[in-house]
Amino acid sequence: MSTVLHGVIPAAGTGSRMGESIPKQYLRLGGKTLLEHSLLALLGVPGMQTVTLALHPHDTLARSLDLLSDSRVHTVTGGPQRADSVLAALRAVPANAADWVLVHDAARPCLQVADVQRLVARVIARQAGGILAEPVVDTVKLADEHGRVLQTLERSRLWRAQTPQMFRLGELTEALESALAAGDPVTDEASAMERLGFAVNLVGGSSRNFKVTLPEDLALAEWYLSRQGEAV
Repeated sequence: MSTVLHGVIPAAGTGSRMGESIPKQYLRLGGKTLLEHSLLALLGVPGMQTVTLALHPHDTLARSLDLLSDSRVHTVTGGPQRADSVLAALRAVPANAADWVLVHDAARPCLQVADVQRLVARVIARQAGGILAEPVVDTVKLADEHGRVLQTLERSRLWRAQTPQMFRLGELTEALESALAAGDPVTDEASAMERLGFAVNLVGGSSRNFKVTLPEDLALAEWYLSRQGEAV
């Protein structure tokens, strides 16, 4: 029997670093927007019951997406920060507090369902939240405020966080509410969970599951998408 899952995609950002006239989640690759690619990946995961999108309050583009007619897809109004948007979506998820929710970036269009299934299997087996992540392979430098190297970090225990990030609905809601109330910046869901002492498992992801941030990232994402299903 498949595990009952719910998805959340915060998509209220403006993507200013892309230098485009529209938010980056609505840029098109292979005939679909980045948001559609990310949404399709979650909807394709066995056991996915709903996916809730948190949209900018003045979003006028989402309504043009055919996928929003899928009965599993719901929308809410997001907030000024990622944590605000995720929290708004979590509060609208039609699930129990003990159910599992996967939060995925709108701008990670190359996510493979097999990677999500591996994450789900690990989380369920350990009954503790987890995230897709990649071990750091580059040499990493710690800099001072002037851009000078302070030290070289030991990379053997460093990982680059990806999404989806999977946690129980009630616990993640509590963690985000606590961080926002305290004014503590959290850049992903895992950091909010870590702040309250929850365990977070690292599950090896793929380099193709990168976040489109700069204009030059689009060509790489398009190349990966053109080779869906291939080992690259």
